[in-house]
Amino acid sequence: MSELPGDLVYTKEHEWLRQEEDGSVTIGVTDHAQAALGDLVYVELPEVDQDVERGGEMAVVESVKAASDVYAPIGGTVIQVNEDLADDPEKINADPYGDGWIVRLQPSGDAGDTMDPDAYQAFLDQLDE
Repeated sequence: MSELPGDLVYTKEHEWLRQEEDGSVTIGVTDHAQAALGDLVYVELPEVDQDVERGGEMAVVESVKAASDVYAPIGGTVIQVNEDLADDPEKINADPYGDGWIVRLQPSGDAGDTMDPDAYQAFLDQLDE
């Protein structure tokens, strides 16, 4: 069982969202997702000012095991990407809820189906059964 920050909401696709004070939303992948992927070797980030649709492909993370799409849990416009990931994709493995964030969006809608930390942990527990 991993520690889930209480200020985040989570998706069934194993992404987390943090509402920022300026109205933007920071998005990353959960500790569960990074552990399942293994050691990350490459991250393909979207372009700043790119519009993304909820449920659409937003980024790609590649590990020694596989490549995986990161889907946008909300629609919006990319206002910032974590450029540090280009040279150091392992930041996602080391600190998925901090330095390993992936993108910041200016949302154009709501987040849809998200879970608080307790609900996400219950979801993870069901996956392990």
